[in-house]
Amino acid sequence: MDFEVKSVNHRYCEVVLRLPREWTRFEDALRRTVQQYVKRGRVDVYVNREEDGEHAPHAMLNEHAVRTYLQTARDLSQQYGLDGELTVKDLLSFPDVWIAPEQHVLPGDSNLEEWGPILEKGLQQAVEELAAMRSAEGKHMAADVEQRLNKLQSLHAEMLQLAPTVVEDYRNKLKQRLSDLNDGSFAFDEHKFGMEIAIFADRSNIDEELTRLQSHFEQCKGLLRADEPVGRKLDFLIQEMNREVNTIGSKANHLTLVNRVVEMKAELEKIREQLANIE
Repeated sequence: MDFEVKSVNHRYCEVVLRLPREWTRFEDALRRTVQQYVKRGRVDVYVNREEDGEHAPHAMLNEHAVRTYLQTARDLSQQYGLDGELTVKDLLSFPDVWIAPEQHVLPGDSNLEEWGPILEKGLQQAVEELAAMRSAEGKHMAADVEQRLNKLQSLHAEMLQLAPTVVEDYRNKLKQRLSDLNDGSFAFDEHKFGMEIAIFADRSNIDEELTRLQSHFEQCKGLLRADEPVGRKLDFLIQEMNREVNTIGSKANHLTLVNRVVEMKAELEKIREQLANIE
């Protein structure tokens, strides 16, 4: 017999088995065998039965179907006075005249239960090879994700330096704008000016978002080094990071900060795409 196992991205674990009809009774056991090694992804398993020429299954004539068709033709002829007879060519073109190889049991297969352990062992070897390949690929992906996390931390560090200057820049620009507009017709109100700056400072404060982002970075790196499936946890953390970055973008009335937000979102999207391949 021959086993072919393929896997693609999937949010959950889905196992699809394609095997000869006489072995469908073993589907549950074979599916559990795959799930011992794969926790996330769609896995397609193809089991092909290879036989030598002497015992290879061949299509068989369904004699019962042939007799039924012939009898039906005679009945129609007698009842409705129709002329003509069925030819061999006509019979061979009708459905169910041939029994496909997978629909009949071969000599020596009287005890099909003996195939269960054989199939499980063969599939286990195939899935172990798949798991080894997925593990090697996962290490490369984890390294790429960690590199992108380092880039995010670098952008985060720039944001930490920029954050305290946002209010001061806004204060200077607002004061200059008021000075340019003042034609002597109104007096500058220092108290109202201070109130405006205080409101802006409260509205644009991103300290909490930056603190939570740093925590998420550390959690992600810890998960990447764990010896267990972490794909879903990483998905959740990336969603949380996106939420914090979006909040910073909506609060930050500062061009340089907004540019850093755009860069962060681009890196997070690349990480999200990679995480689809990580179990």
